[in-house]
Amino acid sequence: MQVKNTEIPSQKELEREINQYLSRKYGDRVRVISAPFIQPKVEKKQEKSFAERILSKINFNLKPQELIAYLDQYVVKQEAAKAILATKICTHFNRIKYWLKHRRNTLNRINYIKNNILMIGPTGVGKTFMIKLIAQKLGVPFVKGDATKFSETGYVGGDIEDLVRELVHQADDDIELAQFGIIYIDEIDKIASSGNFLGPDVSRTGVQRALLKPMEETEVDLKTPFDPISQLETIEHYRRTGKKERLVINTRHILFIMSGAFNGLEDIVKQRLHQQEIGFGANITSKKEKKSYLPYVKAEDLIKYGFESEFIGRLPVIAVFERLETEDLYQILKNPNSVVVNAKKQDFRAYDIDLVFEDQAFTFFAQKAAEEGTGARALVSVLERTLLPFEKTLPSTEVKKLVITKEVAANPKQALCEILKGDWKTTITKRFEQALEAEKSHLRQVITAKGKELAAQYNLHLTPQRIEVIVNEYEKFGYDLDFAFQEMARYIHQIRIFVQDFQRETGLTCQLSEEAQDKLLTQAIVEGRDIMVLCQNIIQNLEFGLKVIREKTGQSSFEITLDALDNPEGYVRRLIREFYGKNV
Repeated sequence: MQVKNTEIPSQKELEREINQYLSRKYGDRVRVISAPFIQPKVEKKQEKSFAERILSKINFNLKPQELIAYLDQYVVKQEAAKAILATKICTHFNRIKYWLKHRRNTLNRINYIKNNILMIGPTGVGKTFMIKLIAQKLGVPFVKGDATKFSETGYVGGDIEDLVRELVHQADDDIELAQFGIIYIDEIDKIASSGNFLGPDVSRTGVQRALLKPMEETEVDLKTPFDPISQLETIEHYRRTGKKERLVINTRHILFIMSGAFNGLEDIVKQRLHQQEIGFGANITSKKEKKSYLPYVKAEDLIKYGFESEFIGRLPVIAVFERLETEDLYQILKNPNSVVVNAKKQDFRAYDIDLVFEDQAFTFFAQKAAEEGTGARALVSVLERTLLPFEKTLPSTEVKKLVITKEVAANPKQALCEILKGDWKTTITKRFEQALEAEKSHLRQVITAKGKELAAQYNLHLTPQRIEVIVNEYEKFGYDLDFAFQEMARYIHQIRIFVQDFQRETGLTCQLSEEAQDKLLTQAIVEGRDIMVLCQNIIQNLEFGLKVIREKTGQSSFEITLDALDNPEGYVRRLIREFYGKNV
């Protein structure tokens, strides 16, 4: 009996037999080609810890003085309030940073008191603006609510929790990031309990009590039974997984900031100071110094004003804002980062109309705004009333330059009529150029005086050429000095990255002189060219010559000067002559 060979054929034998069969059936048109299967290596990425993820998302490195310097660029006056807010907010986030690094993501809840803040001051002094600036600088999500809306609702727990949910939305649904956000509630003085109210004061005291847990620590459900979309998502998740899903956000690290005008509070403080006879003297008790009473506010004054002691206890930090006088309003308009002025400039730039202001016009606007008594908000109203006729009419004309003088501010309708008659060109053009040069001169002074702090912050050396680039292209930076320095530092960083990559690829070390960097910055910003493309063009012009020099001389380090940018061939020839001159 013949025993059949039951040995399993190899891969090559199988391939040969199958191809013979396919060749007989289909000819040489079909063949099997196999290759050994290689299991790809899957590198397991090491997941970042919770602390690493949070520290990478938020700028926890700011110190109080750095944040104060940042606020000084935008906010006029309010030195005491800036110091308090910058210090306590920096401490809040740096303390979180410390615990995340050293305490394994847990906080000692017994020793942890949150620096929630109460801001007191009249309308239009910059309370909301300052908190928005801080949140933007830190890179944390920010939500603003109005305490009066809570009062209208009656039984209010849900509304306050909605602010926490909105924080998640502002963080692009990043729950981890939202847990370190800022919730700002304005007009908090409106929920002070009235002294003659009988029965449960749901709309006022009830709001205060509803805020107690979120201000300290509680968990808020992100999906509510009143939200049909949330319920549908929950049902769908349960249908797919068979598990209930509960998404919550913890408010332990969320900073709560409250603000209000607190009309009548200064009288309560004054009464207490008079009764205590603590020897502050005539300067405090005189009517002329009435504005100086609020800095002495205490918890007992706020309780007498109508707040629960538990509520005030969760606001350990108090910042008092000063009323803005005429000179302060003028300085707001003169500030290169003035939101009021720059917003109007951008409105007119939308129609390709350049807008400048004479200094006397700013004085006029400040005086008019001071009469209205609503702080910086009055400046917006005054400018809108003055410029609205021009904004309505000039886009349909050939007028592309507008200078706001004191005469224009005082009588805008008459000024507009004169412009439309066509008699304005010679006079207005001359005054426009004078006002523009005065504006640039003031901008140079501000950059020279305050630019050192910004330059140090962004590790940027401030040369005269770089100052001129910022001055001449100010509108391209959105009328924002901080952004201008940030962009310039970004361009210089890109140059350094390009040089490093070039060294790694060629072995040639190139260092651009400051003059060469300034020219590249000017081309990138003024001409709107890509800085990396500019660097690439330089290298293409120099690379071959530098390699030749290295081969002939052994030199591999070069300083790229302004001459090298303007005349690359001459630069290379000069280097060769210098080498041979030294070795003759």
